[in-house]
Amino acid sequence: MQVTETLADGLKREYAMTVPAAALAEKMEAKLDAVRADFQMKGFRKGKAPKALLKKMFAKNLMGEVLDEAVNEAMRKHFDETGHLPSQQPEIAVTNEKFDEGDDLTVTVKYERLPDVPEADFAALELTRLAAKPTEEEIAEALSKLAEQAENFEPKEGAAETGDQITFDFEGRVDGELFEGGAAEDFALVLGSGQFIPGFEDQLTGVSAGEEKDVEVTFPEAYGVKELAGKPAVFACKVKAVAKPVPAKVDDELAKKFGIEDLATLRQQMTERLEEEYKGAARQVLKRELLDKLDAAVAFDLPQGLVTAEANSIAHQLWHEENPDHQGHDHPEIEPKEEHLKLAERRVRLGLLLAEIGKKAKVEVTEGELNQAIFRQAQRMPGQERAFFEYVRQNPQMMQQMRAPIFEDKVVDYVIELASVTDKEVTKAELEAAIEALDAE
Repeated sequence: MQVTETLADGLKREYAMTVPAAALAEKMEAKLDAVRADFQMKGFRKGKAPKALLKKMFAKNLMGEVLDEAVNEAMRKHFDETGHLPSQQPEIAVTNEKFDEGDDLTVTVKYERLPDVPEADFAALELTRLAAKPTEEEIAEALSKLAEQAENFEPKEGAAETGDQITFDFEGRVDGELFEGGAAEDFALVLGSGQFIPGFEDQLTGVSAGEEKDVEVTFPEAYGVKELAGKPAVFACKVKAVAKPVPAKVDDELAKKFGIEDLATLRQQMTERLEEEYKGAARQVLKRELLDKLDAAVAFDLPQGLVTAEANSIAHQLWHEENPDHQGHDHPEIEPKEEHLKLAERRVRLGLLLAEIGKKAKVEVTEGELNQAIFRQAQRMPGQERAFFEYVRQNPQMMQQMRAPIFEDKVVDYVIELASVTDKEVTKAELEAAIEALDAE
């Protein structure tokens, strides 16, 4: 194979490659031999059909495979010899105006190679790790919020308001006829909870114990029961009691509502949860500081194709966040702005740098770590956990999306261990301010 470099501009490379006709003919012969071995032709024993006849029958179809294999082998040999790693799929074009059997194959190859990433002096990185411990007031506040979630209801005089609970009997009719599931006795409903179809709870706001009221509503067109979808209905309601919400007391009974033995154990668990939350927030701040300093400390050429693709992705994502009603791709062309390009450059630079650090440090994501990440994601889809897990495991792109943040965090931990880190005690408010500052950047 003859290779001529036609462009070397920064990371951009272009080559003209020629695969000799003799190499193509050799591949064709090998493929015809493979076909012949299993081919049964009338009048000949299996594997003994004339090769010239087979060539006439199959050569045209096999030529595509021959050319693909020849180009792929040429590319593998080229990358082995140059040591280049393309940043994206190379552009390959056959340049023969009219390729016929017996001709040399000529192609052009264009790509941007991945840059040589310089080493950073991790020991010279000075970082500050924030540390916040939950105070007694913060623990008490967390327990109070937990008590609000486990609110009780106590009898109330007067009209029901949003958030109050009413106990009532009801009978629903469509076209004057009772329908299945449209009646209940002593039903407890928190007004404003959205438990009933739109408009139902609004009409019961203001009722009092002992009051009877007809609620007139229309079932949504997309209602799950086809016979009721879009139909007007009348519910005869008899209110038996009205109760207002009151927070549960912070005591042993509250702990038992959450399946915990007593208040002391609940308090300990709440303290540990807050400590983990503060630790996680502090890590976000430390990680951002580390990435900022790495970004400033290491400079190298970036593949512009990767930067452009990342900038387009950022601009597209932000446009959809600002225009949530547009779910598909039916929207105006989105042009990346200067800030998108700057963010893209940072992401590409740090991505290449962390990948190189991880490679040299032999950082790996274990199967256990990957499975744990998939399980955590699956838990957000109740009832579909197994299906989601199997889908991810069978989808290489999804697997890579799950693996990437784990790898990044492990590389970050590796660098932090080598850097000069100073611990600084802060309050919850100071920690929250640091997190808000990250979001504002």
